[in-house]
Amino acid sequence: MGEVKQVLVADDEDNLRRVLRAQLERDGYEVHCVADGEAVLQAMSEHHIDVLITDLRMPKLDGMQVLKSVSARYPNVPVIMITAHGTVDTAVEALKVGAFDYVTKPFDQAELRRVVSKAARTRELLQKHVSGDPTARGRYRIIGESELMHDVYDVIEKVADTPSTVLITGESGTGKELIARALHENSTRKKKPFVSVNCAAIPPDLLESELFGYERGAFTGAVTSKPGRFELAHGGTLFLDEIAEIPVSMQVKLLRALQEQQFERVGGIKTISVDSRLVAATNRDLKARIADGGFREDLYYRLNVVHVHLPPLRERPSDIPLLIDHFVQQFNEKLERSVTGFEDAAMKQLLRYAWPGNIRELENVVERCMIFAEDGEVGAQHLPAEIRDSDGELAPSLIAGIDATPGETGLKEAVREATLKLEREFIGRALDQTGGNVTHTARLLKISRKSLQNKMKELGLRDE
Repeated sequence: MGEVKQVLVADDEDNLRRVLRAQLERDGYEVHCVADGEAVLQAMSEHHIDVLITDLRMPKLDGMQVLKSVSARYPNVPVIMITAHGTVDTAVEALKVGAFDYVTKPFDQAELRRVVSKAARTRELLQKHVSGDPTARGRYRIIGESELMHDVYDVIEKVADTPSTVLITGESGTGKELIARALHENSTRKKKPFVSVNCAAIPPDLLESELFGYERGAFTGAVTSKPGRFELAHGGTLFLDEIAEIPVSMQVKLLRALQEQQFERVGGIKTISVDSRLVAATNRDLKARIADGGFREDLYYRLNVVHVHLPPLRERPSDIPLLIDHFVQQFNEKLERSVTGFEDAAMKQLLRYAWPGNIRELENVVERCMIFAEDGEVGAQHLPAEIRDSDGELAPSLIAGIDATPGETGLKEAVREATLKLEREFIGRALDQTGGNVTHTARLLKISRKSLQNKMKELGLRDE
């Protein structure tokens, strides 16, 4: 089983510490409690803390001092601030300094559990990212060395440290949030908040208050003012996932906020100015949504300043072995296994499969296989039935191109060799179809002209 997450609770109220300890222990966390800021630093040095929950007002060192000290010494430990209604503004300042999130007294148990769970998951991901050989884990923490992925890397390099809005498109499970985080972490905004919002997960009637915040008394239950995600992302990056799901009625206000970097909270009259970089993502065809009246054309062009398209996994089969190696390493740690890899027969089946769920589906399949295989190599018998029975066309064409003999050439090298052969034949047919016109061929293959030229040179197809 995975390692139990350790949570440190810092608050000078005995009763609050007892309540939080009981609640978090029921959720499976190991909980440590302290009553002042100096004790926080001592506990951090004695235990492997995964999440810190700290009150803003404490003796010896207050919450802001603790936050700054912990952020400097333990930058990958998420810090959740506890605040009373009267100190919400201070909590917002804490977010700008680097706090993960904040909760207000009295606690909503479901909200607190959600925030702590998200913080623990973030900590887990950060640990994975910073450990091991960074080159083996992929560029920008993204796994993939195919030509299509190098096109994505080129865009990240050029646009990361600019204020330009970026629209990321791609099928579900292709890793759009990873691209958004790469843009943020490779910019001068990297020390400021990265705020992620799944627009599809928020009810339409709550979306405006989530994005722009609300003032006290704006609606029933609004007992205090609360900043929205735009404010929380000030100085950093706001990532709006599933942007196509925003109601048309909200799109006007979103457009204004993007154009002017200004807005008003729900129920408020004060204009708030922010400096946040927007990155949006969708798996929908926005032009089709425009045609059917579901998306504003002016908002589309405001979002689509720079476009990054993530290719589906079936279009980059040479990356599958790399991804599998990464997931095997990941789940060996999580599941306490000693899996060495996948047998050739299993790998052939994985290459044949179309992967409608893309990388997310591949990750789940690898985890499932490793649970049943336990140790050693994963065989074809461990694969889900839908993959074993797959009759996709990828594998036959790919495997047919392998001329090497097992033992003389490893699986990764053989797959790369076959992929290059397949690419050469496919591009050659496209060039024949267009009469050798590179621009038309690039359009036909749905890649950039530059990428096609580089690939032609690599494959020996360029006319000298």
